[in-house]
Amino acid sequence: MVGTSMGRAVRAAVVVLAGAGLVGGVVPAANAQDAGSAVAGSARRVDRAALDAGLRAVVAPGGATAALGRVSEDGRTLWKGAAGTADLTTGEPAAARDRFRIGSATKTFVATVVLQLVAEHRIGLDDPVERHLPGVLRNGAAISVRQLLNHTGGVYNYTSDPAFAYDDDASFRTWLSTDRWKSRTKAELVAVAETHPAYFPPGQDWHYSNTDYILLGMLIERTTGRGWQQEVDRRIIRPLGLRETTMPENDPTVPGRHTRAYVSLPGGPVDITLFNPTIAGPAGAGISTTADLAAFLSALLGGRLLGPAELAEMKHTTGLGRGADYGLGLERTRTPCGDFWGHRGDSLGYSSTMLGDDTGQRQVVLVRNPYDPAGLHASEAAFADLVTAAACAGRTARP
Repeated sequence: MVGTSMGRAVRAAVVVLAGAGLVGGVVPAANAQDAGSAVAGSARRVDRAALDAGLRAVVAPGGATAALGRVSEDGRTLWKGAAGTADLTTGEPAAARDRFRIGSATKTFVATVVLQLVAEHRIGLDDPVERHLPGVLRNGAAISVRQLLNHTGGVYNYTSDPAFAYDDDASFRTWLSTDRWKSRTKAELVAVAETHPAYFPPGQDWHYSNTDYILLGMLIERTTGRGWQQEVDRRIIRPLGLRETTMPENDPTVPGRHTRAYVSLPGGPVDITLFNPTIAGPAGAGISTTADLAAFLSALLGGRLLGPAELAEMKHTTGLGRGADYGLGLERTRTPCGDFWGHRGDSLGYSSTMLGDDTGQRQVVLVRNPYDPAGLHASEAAFADLVTAAACAGRTARP
């Protein structure tokens, strides 16, 4: 049990990559003339001052040290902003261009590569996992690639294992001193999951599981003969010119200018920015910026990374339980101005969401650095309000 103020801070601020996710959706495509006028109209109507105030509201209660945001439409930035402090030691203010850990938004990159391999007829969505990863998963013959992508295979989430909880004083101090630097293989993480029973028989329900995407990273590597990071780099990052996006293997740093992550303890803030990303791997190790994530979603939902059949599969949701709006590495978020597609990303000291409309026309990327437990609830509420405000800025609400 965690009874001290340090323990309460640890519970509130140390997110162990459970990565639930926001959801996104379908907006009717406009013709070329309408799309151009829509962009011009949106640019005129976006209330940048109100969105700036929304960022400040995320930081103001103390529940976050920094917050960043961007709204893009048709390749143009309609608004970008930052609030708070990037580095509490130096007092450096946050900037809209800062990098951050994207957590489970990494899954959308990985899912895109898997669907490209499906288009190349190297993998089948309904192939059993056992066909590609023999002997890795005890129930691999009954679980399909599709079920890994949409979390309906019932595979236990390895980050739910008590070894990864770090939710009391002693275990968190162990993480700070030693465990944050540990290198873990994907096979080791799957082995942790395999010590637990399945959540349910394959296809019968939905349960978010980081293990699913560890397995998909292994599948990419077995199929291509290259690391999952290499495939994401050569198939997505380099073709799109995402210069600020990296998929690290075991480098604990965040390169370039970035916001830093902290946990609030009785003695003051403790910097938790650095840790070995093998704890997350293809389930959540990515690093990026709001600009790069907006460009990625624009390309993905605009049909430049996948063909129509594969993109339609990606947006085919499970209809099951809490995952009713989850597709293949994409989630649907319903807003007053229509549905958006994207993914939430939670990592240690970072919480973000990326959203794009169905046409690939508008993208919204927002991130905050959770901090003081006393202000977390107000900060989270302000962040949720800002998601809606940014998605609908300059757009008409729908009945």
